[in-house]
Amino acid sequence: MNWLLLIIGGLFEVGFAACLGKVKETTGWEAKFWFLGFLICLAISMAFLIKASKTLPIGTAYAVWTGIGAVGTVLVGIFYFNEPATFWRVFFLTTLIASIVGLKFVAN
Repeated sequence: MNWLLLIIGGLFEVGFAACLGKVKETTGWEAKFWFLGFLICLAISMAFLIKASKTLPIGTAYAVWTGIGAVGTVLVGIFYFNEPATFWRVFFLTTLIASIVGLKFVAN
């Protein structure tokens, strides 16, 4: 169950990074709306990380949480913000995913 909470927390991390990207692109009330979304996603993401880390090793939980956020944010950048999907970005993204999966399997 705590692995599921950690994954959900990682997805909210992607949400707060995406909101931050939208804050950068907008102005006025729209930017404030995206900033509010950033704060909400940040709080939810941290709450799920705290809950999951009560039973999972903190090093593993944090690495998985940030890994999910990093992978998800890169994918949002590629598909939503039109960032380049070069060979090396995809290669290192794949190695990051493999590392996250590896950490899950070696965690007690």
